[in-house]
Amino acid sequence: MFTLSELWSGGERQGSYKLLKPWWEVFMDYLLVLMLMVSILAGTLQLSRDGVVCVPVHSSSINYSSPMEPVSDSIFRSTPESPKIPVKGRRTNLDFQQYIYISQVCYHEALPWYSRFLPYVTLLHTLVLLASGCFWFHFPLTSARIEHFLSLLAKCCESPWTTRALSLTAKLDTRFSETEQAVASTTTQPSPCPSTLSHCSTLSAMSLTEPVLPVQVVPDTSRQGATLDRSDRELARALFERVRRFRAHCESSDVIYKVYTAQTVFKVLKFILIVSYTTPLLGSISFSHICQPRSYALTGYSIFHCSHSLSSVLRKLMQAYVLLLFLFGLLGIYALSWIFHKSLRQYSFQSLREKGSMLDVPDLHNDLAFLLHMADQYDPLLAQRLSVFLSPVSETRLLEESLERRWGADRLRSMITSDQQGRSLLQLVALPCLPAALFTFSQLEVLKLELIGDAKLTAQISNMTALREMHLYHCTASVEPAALQHLQEHLETLHLTFTQAAEIPVWIYSLRGLQELHLTGRLSNEGGMGRGWVLGSLRQLRHLRVLVLRSMLQKVPGELSELAGSLLKLEIYNEGTRILVLAGLRRLNRLAEVQLQGCQLERLPSALLALTGLRSLDLQHNSLRTLEELLGLQHLRRLSCLRLAHNRVLALPASVGVLRSLELLDLAHNQLQNLPLALFTLHKLRRLLLAGNLLEELPAEIGALKLLSELDLSANRLERLPKELFESCVELRNLNFSNNSLGSLPAGFGGLTQLSRLDLRGNSLEELPVELGCCFGLRGGGLLVENWLLHTLPRQVRDVLQQHSSCPSSEPPSRPNSDCFPTFSAAQWSFHSALESRI
Repeated sequence: MFTLSELWSGGERQGSYKLLKPWWEVFMDYLLVLMLMVSILAGTLQLSRDGVVCVPVHSSSINYSSPMEPVSDSIFRSTPESPKIPVKGRRTNLDFQQYIYISQVCYHEALPWYSRFLPYVTLLHTLVLLASGCFWFHFPLTSARIEHFLSLLAKCCESPWTTRALSLTAKLDTRFSETEQAVASTTTQPSPCPSTLSHCSTLSAMSLTEPVLPVQVVPDTSRQGATLDRSDRELARALFERVRRFRAHCESSDVIYKVYTAQTVFKVLKFILIVSYTTPLLGSISFSHICQPRSYALTGYSIFHCSHSLSSVLRKLMQAYVLLLFLFGLLGIYALSWIFHKSLRQYSFQSLREKGSMLDVPDLHNDLAFLLHMADQYDPLLAQRLSVFLSPVSETRLLEESLERRWGADRLRSMITSDQQGRSLLQLVALPCLPAALFTFSQLEVLKLELIGDAKLTAQISNMTALREMHLYHCTASVEPAALQHLQEHLETLHLTFTQAAEIPVWIYSLRGLQELHLTGRLSNEGGMGRGWVLGSLRQLRHLRVLVLRSMLQKVPGELSELAGSLLKLEIYNEGTRILVLAGLRRLNRLAEVQLQGCQLERLPSALLALTGLRSLDLQHNSLRTLEELLGLQHLRRLSCLRLAHNRVLALPASVGVLRSLELLDLAHNQLQNLPLALFTLHKLRRLLLAGNLLEELPAEIGALKLLSELDLSANRLERLPKELFESCVELRNLNFSNNSLGSLPAGFGGLTQLSRLDLRGNSLEELPVELGCCFGLRGGGLLVENWLLHTLPRQVRDVLQQHSSCPSSEPPSRPNSDCFPTFSAAQWSFHSALESRI
């Protein structure tokens, strides 16, 4: 969780964290640095100079008369009976290696553990304290909120809107104080003169009304010429929204407060633990230690007196460490008392209210309140700057100023983009009303309005002569009569998104020229909901060609029969709700395209048999298990597109052969295990999509599909491919055999001169056929295989496949120096000529 550079505050990547570090945290960080230096110094000395020096003790020199006296004191104590006898050494007859051996043995047996490991233990404790000090800055549940808070606080302090709001607040406070003084002076006069009567009444009115309402923290533009530019206003509005969302997120929990409290408690408990066992052990660090190794047979001595070389230094360093730790513990106890003494989960702007400014700033709770309390320890003005973006009045005034200057013609013109069809498009989101400059764009073709509070289409919309498409996303738009007449003549496509059907504007049913209608929302007929759009309201849309419904319908409304004479395309996206009744489709006999997705259909609807003019049928993302009803579709002579992907089809019946006009068949992501031979009698079939099934074999009869241009068999269980596919289907342009079990590829790729994309990834191939060099359409990335498999081809073939195509046709050039093969040598060209003749 922590890196080495983050174990102390000086290594933090963001210097803004200092805003949340009160003075005691700063002192504790410095104390931890000193403790770390002491621990490292003690550990370094222990590593470099650690050791003991031992000398043997003669048995005759031990005083047994006083058994309670320590041996180490009786050895070198001079007796009072012979004070004048000079001290003489005693020969031990030990060589240097014996001394080294005894010192090593006694270092581990006689020297206490705390003299050997205390510096390392203190270093470990210091590192734990360092990590716990910045834990709340890195804990996943708190770090994201802290970083977000600091970034918001920085933006609030840097925003020009904050400076203007605070400066105006000071001016307003001064004006209020002057007004109160003037009112007080006038009230003390017994009889004001008539000339000052009106002035007195004005002052009295100001004193009575202005303090009651929240102070407007936006400057008066009539008095101040300087205004915010467009980018500053946009950033301020975005900052209001970010602060609002962050407040809602942080006030829902107090995890930061709990983590910081637990972190402080842990540091105090750690301090108590270290002091409790370290302080008593400091007195045990001494020079004298008695060692009794079992080495009498080796040295002739059984008792040795040892001295630790670093005892004095370690004692002083550990005393300094304990002193620093004691100061650290006092600061931790103070932090705990500050946490539990104050109510840190509530933050009030009472001081601002007492000053008469920003009366509408709400009180804060939980994590946001705690963060502001921490920031107050650094600078109390930070909370005041944040309060500007917590004030609803401040946001309202900013919005008013923005609407006056932002939504001019130049601004709206810069927002115009192009859609996929190349039409000019303008999208307006979350505006309180429509700007007047919008109705001046005569060339605008697509208009999208989303979450507009008061979207009113006035008579000026008649200037938008090119407007053909309109999107209304949760926007209740009102239309003036003159505007409605213009929309009836020009509007062709309408997209409407709503929550309940009652939100659908009534005026859309009178758009006589409307050709395409998209309705997204709850259109259920249960309980009387949603009946406003089906009670004959659509009968006036005589020119409607396309109707798209995204809802949770239980039946196809019978009222759609009113559109039977004009409707050509019907799309229903039912979001997983089962449609029980489809009888309403029978009367729509002019339908050419039907799309029913997410309707939980288990069989092909019998109502489709009446749609003799149907050309495209899309039943993807349903629950189809059997396709026995395909035989009934033989009357649909024009059916050329059938999409049944993402269902549960177990077998494709032989009756599929009756669909003679079929050009596209999509059965991807079903449970097919084999294909009927009748499928390959559909000689008009151009696209066959069978990805994500359980196919283990592809019949050789597939070669009968001469016009096949796209074949997708990815994610199946194929182990081999029939050679007829490559010999007969010469029109193939797109082949996908990825994620199968192919062990080899048959010959015949050289005849697929139109092939432009071949995907063989995820198979068990050991090599690629050399004939791929003749598929000139695969150049420039058309062949998708593993890199190692590509190296099984000859180098000349790889050069051809990896070369970017620049020729207008897929035919190979007729001479070696052609522009398509500028890098070919004579040998390479002869290889390709031989390859062509071989194929």
